[in-house]
Amino acid sequence: MSRRHPSSLPEELRKLDRPLVIGVLNVTPDSFSDGGNHDEPTSAVAHGINLCREGADIIDVGGESTRPGATPVSAQVELSRVLPVVSALVAAGVHVSIDTMKAEVARESVAAGACVVNDVSGGLFDAAMYSTVASLDVPYVLMHSRGEASVMNQHAVYDDVASDVMRELGDRLQAAIAGGVDPDCIVVDPGLGFAKEVDQNWQVLNHLDEFVRLGYPVLIGASRKRFLGSLLADSEGRPREFAERDAATDAVSALAAAAGVWGVRVHNVKAAVDSVLVGRAWARGRQ
Repeated sequence: MSRRHPSSLPEELRKLDRPLVIGVLNVTPDSFSDGGNHDEPTSAVAHGINLCREGADIIDVGGESTRPGATPVSAQVELSRVLPVVSALVAAGVHVSIDTMKAEVARESVAAGACVVNDVSGGLFDAAMYSTVASLDVPYVLMHSRGEASVMNQHAVYDDVASDVMRELGDRLQAAIAGGVDPDCIVVDPGLGFAKEVDQNWQVLNHLDEFVRLGYPVLIGASRKRFLGSLLADSEGRPREFAERDAATDAVSALAAAAGVWGVRVHNVKAAVDSVLVGRAWARGRQ
């Protein structure tokens, strides 16, 4: 696994000698896999608590869909969706991360008890994100992407996707650090599915060891994504249904854990816990 956890992570999580399992909790009507399933606070909180019982170390709460083609929402709408859920989960003893591209949502969610900020724009969406995160003293997940969700697929053109993503992540890291973010608080995410065509995701995954060697904890979010649905398509080319992509997700999680990632972000937590243990054991066997 990654050689270190980000600083400011809760102590009980920093003691773990395995990749973390981060459970997805979308409180949106339109997320790609589970949109509308938990867009009411009571249901969302119950699901988050259940994911923790199944082994999630952190619950990642998101109030805005970032699927390709999604329509952005205002900070006010996003806050109305996430704050009741974040507050209730924290009150129940759950470690929460906030999945947002907006500095205001990050700030208010951390004030409500969230202990991680997960920014899928890598700071490109909101110019205030870096200074805000710098003031919050929590881990910051900086993900690679290009463009807003509504247009990201138009930007999936690379000379060499793994090298280009690594270079662009390096640029965002420099900008974040220059903006005041403590480098010891940063986690990097190569952004599977974000401004990347199906085969490009596999190329990125094939270079995971190089992302790990950047020296930052690495988060991988492959769960139920389009490139897995395409891989598992039927004989007529129809992608596998979202909920039937979990076994493939688990295979990626195990391989990512063996490559040394810090964490995996998944919908099906129970199976992912087993997968990262297999991957971690595999890595120990090499050592």
